[in-house]
Parts: sequence; C-alpha cells; structure tokens
Amino acid sequence: MALWEAAAPRRRRYIPRVLRWTNNLGLVVLDTLILRLSFPILAVGLAVLAEEGGWGLFNNIDAPLWLAIVASMLLLDLAIYLQHVMFHAVPGLWRLHRMHHADLDFDATTGLRFHPVEILLSMGVKLAVVAALGPPAVAVLLFEVILNATALFNHANINLPRPVDRVLRLIVVTPDMHRVHHSSDPRETNSNYGFNLPWWDRLLGTYIAQPAKGHHGMEIGIEQFRTPRDLWLDRMLAQPVRGPASGHALDSRERDT
Repeated sequence: MALWEAAAPRRRRYIPRVLRWTNNLGLVVLDTLILRLSFPILAVGLAVLAEEGGWGLFNNIDAPLWLAIVASMLLLDLAIYLQHVMFHAVPGLWRLHRMHHADLDFDATTGLRFHPVEILLSMGVKLAVVAALGPPAVAVLLFEVILNATALFNHANINLPRPVDRVLRLIVVTPDMHRVHHSSDPRETNSNYGFNLPWWDRLLGTYIAQPAKGHHGMEIGIEQFRTPRDLWLDRMLAQPVRGPASGHALDSRERDT
C-alpha cells in the first residue's frame, strides 16, 4: 500500500511523512506489546479452545463446515461494524476512538493508528463474540487476515479509477468510501463505519457515497486536534483526557447543524 500510495496518490500530502509515520508506527509497536501482555490467548486461540470444549453456537449445531465458516465471518464482520458504531455513539468511547480520526492526512498508516485502550476493549469484544459463536478456528484466522488487509487497503491514499471503485465498493470497503468517514464534517465522520464489507452501512442507513466537498476539497481529521504537535505519540496517547467529547454520533449540537 505504501508503494502504491507513492506511485499513484489520491490526495496531496500536507504533513511530512516522517512525522506521521514515525509516530503512527511507534503507536503500533506500543499497541502490540500491550495487547500481547494483556491477552496471551487471542481470537484464533480462543476459537481452538471453544472447539475443544464444545462452547458456542457453531460447536453445538450440526452445520456444514463451509456454512459455519461463511456465517462466522459475516457475523464477526457485523460485530466489528456494530462495535465501531458504538465507539462513535458513546462519548467515553469516542474519546478513545477519536485519536484514530485525529490524523491530519489519510494513508495506510492511519489504519494502524488506534489508542491502546481501544485496542484492548476491541479485543475483549472480539473474544466475547468468538466465545459466543464458537466459530471454526480457520474462519477466525481468515477473518483476522482479511480484516487487517482491508484496513490497510481502505485507508490507503491510492487513486483507483472511478469505474473500478464503483464496482469494488459493492463487495469491499474502498479507500474513497472509507475516506468519507475521516472527514472533519461530523455528519460524514459518523457514516461509512464498515472496515471490510460495505453492506452493513447500506442496510442500516449509515452510508454516504461521496463527501460534500469532494475528495480533494474535504478536510481530514477532527476539529479539536489540528496542529502537527498533536501528531506526536505523547499527545496522541493523552487525547482521551483533553478537551470535550464533541463530535460523537449522538452529540445534539452536531445533529442540529
């Protein structure tokens, strides 16, 4: 994705790459260390334990393996979508999640930029869903690989031909579709929640096809944190306790504008 962005960027880059990438990737290292220390057993491992112990839905019904894999992947993706909506709707959770939105440019490293506390909460939700579903371990493995790959893809600053984008966004979230979600306009921020499959946004009424100002005219980020200093790792980690939790999906001030 980084090579593709360099060869065919969609938008002009405004912030030096060295500033954003060193801090975004430093955050990835911190998140990974905290996650591994906090959750020695991750989602695939829990799926194996659930299968051995007979826990969860698919370990207690006689469904063909292919159906269990497909259904599990769809339900896991729906769970991620609903979790994403929740992180926008609950002010306390939005304080954590807005760090992902406070990036002032939009590229593949933005897809890796999450507050460590959000990473821990997200993994807790995912483990609870895996325990309840009892999905085949191969379904969880496929889902994790695809989710991480599509997160890098749909955050990439790549220039897909418009006809290709129109077809692709029928089956996967494209960069142009997800970029709308990173607009500084709260109405656009609180839309296009899908990371992998685009269908939930369309079915549940959270889909916006294009930003009001176009992809070159739209402003990336959120209103509160707009200086290059806010892109440093220490400032990113402190964002949940800085300022009001404005801009979340249930903020009446934003709905009235």
